[in-house]
Amino acid sequence: MVSTFRKHSFFYEDPRYIMFICMVINDAVQLTLVTALYVVSYAFSKISASTCCPLIMTAVTTTRSTPLILAGMALERYISICFPLHYSHICTVRRTAWTIFIIFLLSFTPPLTDLLITVVKEPPSLFHSSIFCDHSLIFRDRSIYYKNLVFDSVYFSFVFLTLFYTYCKILLTARAASTDLVSAKKARNTVLLHGVQLLLCLLAFVVPSMQAQLIQLFPMYSLEIRYVNFLLVYIIPRFLSPMIYGFRDEKFRTYWLRYFISNTQRVKPA
Repeated sequence: MVSTFRKHSFFYEDPRYIMFICMVINDAVQLTLVTALYVVSYAFSKISASTCCPLIMTAVTTTRSTPLILAGMALERYISICFPLHYSHICTVRRTAWTIFIIFLLSFTPPLTDLLITVVKEPPSLFHSSIFCDHSLIFRDRSIYYKNLVFDSVYFSFVFLTLFYTYCKILLTARAASTDLVSAKKARNTVLLHGVQLLLCLLAFVVPSMQAQLIQLFPMYSLEIRYVNFLLVYIIPRFLSPMIYGFRDEKFRTYWLRYFISNTQRVKPA
C-alpha cells in the first residue's frame, strides 16, 4: 500500500489518501511494536527498563493515534459531502499535514507525561533494573492511572461525538434531492466503518481489566487467555482495517492491484 501511494504523485495531493496512508503506516508500526513486545514477554521474562520504556511509549502513541486519525478521515468525508464547493479550500495538503502533526502530538502527550511523573516520583534505579515489559509495571504510580482514565474518557468522547455528528450530517445530506446519492452513501458507510473501528480500538483499553479477571478465574489458562485477547484486540482489527479501506476505495484498489500483479508476474521460476 505504501509503495502504491509513493509511485503515484496524484495521491500526494488528495487529503483523503494522505490520511489513509498515515493510518496504514501507524497501524504497521503499532502491529510491529506490539508483536515484538508480546514475543519478548515470552522469550525473556525480564528486560532492561530503559529499553522497555521507549518501546512502550511508542506503542501507546500509535495505539492512541488511530481513533484520532479515524476522526480526521470522517471530518474529511463530511466536508466533501456537505461542503463540496468549499472542499478544495478547506481540505488542503498543508492543513492535512498540520492535522496529522497535531494528532501525533496529542497522542504522544499521555506517554510523555507518564514518563515525567515516573522520573519525578520513582527512584533512578528503576531505569537500571530488569522488569517484565508492561505499561503498568514501568509507569506504576497511581496518579498515572487516574490521569489516563480522565484523558481516555475525554478522548473517546470527542472521537465518538465527531463520528456521530458527521454520520448524521452525511445521512441528512444524502436525503436531499440535489445530492450525489452514490457518493453520500459511500461516505456514510465509510463513517459507519470508522465507528466500528473505534469500538475495536476501545477494546484495547477495556480488555486488560477483563483479562485480569479471567486469569483469576482460570489461572491454568492464563497464556491462552492472553494470546486470544492479543489476537482479537491488537492484531486482527489493525490488520484488517487498512485492507478493508484500501479495497473499498475504487481508485486506490485499481492501482494497488495493478502494482501487486505487476510485481507478482516478475517472479518466474528458473
